[in-house]
Amino acid sequence: MLREIRPAIVLLLVLTAITGLAYPLAMTALAGAIFPAQAQGSLIEEDGKVVGSALIGQEFKDDKYFHGRLSATLAPDPSDSTKTVPAPYNAANSGGSNLGPTSKALADRLKEDVDRLKAENPSAAVPVDLVTTSASGLDPDISPEAAQFQVPRVAKARNVSEGQLNQLVASNTQGRLLGLIGEPRVNVLKLNLALDRALAK
Repeated sequence: MLREIRPAIVLLLVLTAITGLAYPLAMTALAGAIFPAQAQGSLIEEDGKVVGSALIGQEFKDDKYFHGRLSATLAPDPSDSTKTVPAPYNAANSGGSNLGPTSKALADRLKEDVDRLKAENPSAAVPVDLVTTSASGLDPDISPEAAQFQVPRVAKARNVSEGQLNQLVASNTQGRLLGLIGEPRVNVLKLNLALDRALAK
């Protein structure tokens, strides 16, 4: 009986070593060699310090910064572990809200956000990505239209011309991949860092 079981045990150990150890280590080494920045999390550094990742959004509330998409991610409530509290851009709990198109809570929140944004910039239509959450809750990008919509608020808060900020948005807009895939987008963290650098000069 041991003679029949031994090949199965040996095969299990060999395949575990290959697929569970050798292959993952080889792929990690290959990714680090070919795409070093991406393999390390696409980290963004400013003045020698890591300030975030190009792949995970951050919450900006100050009027002098461009704001990203809303995030519906949650975290455990520190005072009651059976409940959750909002935790924007929580990478440990990625996901969107479960509110559907017939949800009154979602409709009320959308109306409130649209009204607030219309008051901020009454001359422009509110871009949809400024009032909707992404599926992951971690989206670091907004549309160029969403960035341009915020230009008057940021210009007023920083006391600079809207034209200067429009140029900054244009220079930080990424096009479609290979000219075909995806939509033009603006990474909010990179735009805000570029904004701070440009105005520091």
